[in-house]
Amino acid sequence: MDIRYHSQRAQSAYLDLLQLLKDDEVSDIVGTPTKRERQSNGKTRIYWYDRYRIGDAVKERYIGEDSDDLRFRLKYHERLKANRDGRARTRATIVRLLREEGLNRLDAPTGKLLGALAKTGMFRLGGELVGTQAFRLYEGELGVRLPDDETAMTADIDVASFTKLSMALGDATEPSLAQVLHDFDFEGVPSLDGHKVWKWRQTSGEIYVEFLTASFETREGLVDLPALQVQAQALHHLNYLIAEPIKVAAAYRQGILVHIPRPERFAIHKLIVADRRQGPERQKARKDLLQAEFLARVLAEDRPADLLQAYEEALEQGPKWRQPIESSLKRAPAVAQTLERAHALL
Repeated sequence: MDIRYHSQRAQSAYLDLLQLLKDDEVSDIVGTPTKRERQSNGKTRIYWYDRYRIGDAVKERYIGEDSDDLRFRLKYHERLKANRDGRARTRATIVRLLREEGLNRLDAPTGKLLGALAKTGMFRLGGELVGTQAFRLYEGELGVRLPDDETAMTADIDVASFTKLSMALGDATEPSLAQVLHDFDFEGVPSLDGHKVWKWRQTSGEIYVEFLTASFETREGLVDLPALQVQAQALHHLNYLIAEPIKVAAAYRQGILVHIPRPERFAIHKLIVADRRQGPERQKARKDLLQAEFLARVLAEDRPADLLQAYEEALEQGPKWRQPIESSLKRAPAVAQTLERAHALL
């Protein structure tokens, strides 16, 4: 599996699109950016809110977690708001250029749905695209062309979020994700208890949308995600995948800003997922390992330290993490060899 890189022109254009989309994150602030501090796992985290008044009521809209990048944009949010229309036109031009350069773009049904979900604030409020749709978006992040096989093929959309974060934000999607899904002809697939819905099926197409969260309990049950106003299936090991997400640009219309897992975490997590597949799901393990192999090869060349740190962090979680990883590495010796090569490069 050879690594094929996009042209420097395409990579530069992609970075420009991503920066413009990040500028738009703060261009709809109507009040005063305000900091809020919260304790999480013994650490103090800072979150920013847009604080404004409607009549006698004071409202707060969540903006995002504190970072140098966000603070810089908040400082100039009035200027960014003034040039919003100009940036939209520029983004559309860049997306056309990226298509000409061969960057994989979202198909129309997926692009329309993902754009509508993003407009509700889903990603701003802790939602994170995972699964093969996320894998497809590493093309721009890593500057590489995706494999020409089933590795990047899917019609499904998987969204994950941390339960505690969703409960703590004090904000919610508008409109609700359920309303958007209904507008796109989706219906809820009842869970086994018949009361909660974490999976949605499009009645007029082939797309499934699933909501997931990290499980820290013995049981992998269904829980609420208040900020996203949906129920989610809790899964073990998912906390490792969705920690510290990155922002990427999806090439559709004027571009969509999407949150996805770090590629090195995605690669290692796929080793765990592949071993956990049971029954009919077992056939999907091949795609898991192909995705892990592709990302590992790219990262071993360009970001070997990141890849090895993610690998070692997963192993340090204990035997319930090491066993599935080691089992998958036996089935995918190319990934094991790539990890050894990454270690030799340091």
